[in-house]
Amino acid sequence: MTVTGSRNAPDVVDVVALGESMVTFLPSRPGRLADVPSFDRGIGGAESNVACVLAAAGHTTRWVSRVGADGFGDHLVEAIGGYGVDVSYVRRDPDRPTGVYFRTAGDRAGDAHEVAYYRAGSAASAMTAADVGLDAVHAGRVLHLSGITAALSADCLDLMRELTAPRPGRPLVSFDVNHRPGLWRDAHGPEVLLELARGADVVFVGDDEAREAWGLHGARAVREALPEPAIVVVKQGGGGAVAFDKDTDGLPREDATGTATFVPALRVDVVAAVGAGDAFAAGFLSATLRGLPVRDRLRHGHLTAAATLTAPGDLAPPPARALADRLTALDDTAWGRLRLGPGWTQADEGADEEVRTP
Repeated sequence: MTVTGSRNAPDVVDVVALGESMVTFLPSRPGRLADVPSFDRGIGGAESNVACVLAAAGHTTRWVSRVGADGFGDHLVEAIGGYGVDVSYVRRDPDRPTGVYFRTAGDRAGDAHEVAYYRAGSAASAMTAADVGLDAVHAGRVLHLSGITAALSADCLDLMRELTAPRPGRPLVSFDVNHRPGLWRDAHGPEVLLELARGADVVFVGDDEAREAWGLHGARAVREALPEPAIVVVKQGGGGAVAFDKDTDGLPREDATGTATFVPALRVDVVAAVGAGDAFAAGFLSATLRGLPVRDRLRHGHLTAAATLTAPGDLAPPPARALADRLTALDDTAWGRLRLGPGWTQADEGADEEVRTP
């Protein structure tokens, strides 16, 4: 087997995202997969979504992965590269296909939601530490990973263990737990995800994921189970998000869980819920790269998620930095009054059209 890809020395970028992306087929109308007559093509991948949103926000990003030497692989590389993401280190595999999946139009959290994955034996499932191009992976200020990759194959799990292992000089490692029970072939998925999360520097996890995977209830319990990362962000859906930061001011703390910072979620007129978690991570990481306080990182996460929630599809342009900074700087009362609907990110600087109050 031969695998082609760039061999040039990698430039240093703000964020490297490693993981599988697939071609997504979105239904032309609501209904069961058995009843939908046609589908529109899109792209889907937790890690590449983060890279695309960060690139749209003005950061330099790179997506590292493998795709098949097929038309679907061409589409993924072209579409993700079209967002301004460096795709020169994506390997093309002539022996394995690009993964695809189909989903229904309904909310992923609903009982009627269906997803049909065709990713077994995909090109990305063959990623290994030996051939993924670790020089390109490490040439970033931040390395963003997710638990999805670990579930794809034994080789991918070994790669994830390599990337999350503590070692001098590694990038800041961001890890989104992304617990997907259907991807794991055995019952060890939750303990593997806990192991990988404990090796990261920044962890994102939903409180619902923590309950399902680890039987943990409450943000504090999640932090106590993950004492090593510098920051643990526990997302609480429509309630908000809390970040535990061990080193907010550089001073040692008696409480090993660190300072807890809570920011309530925004009121949003939701168009589509898919992709909001990836957008939240992108907003938080963007603010992290800018050295903003933890509260502002959480607010940027909520605003970037709101941009995706108020647009169709998995990806949406984030708000312009000036607009996001202006809203982030609001006092708590004004933040609580914000209500964002479709088109809010296009508001003119200094205008109030993006805000609707009761």
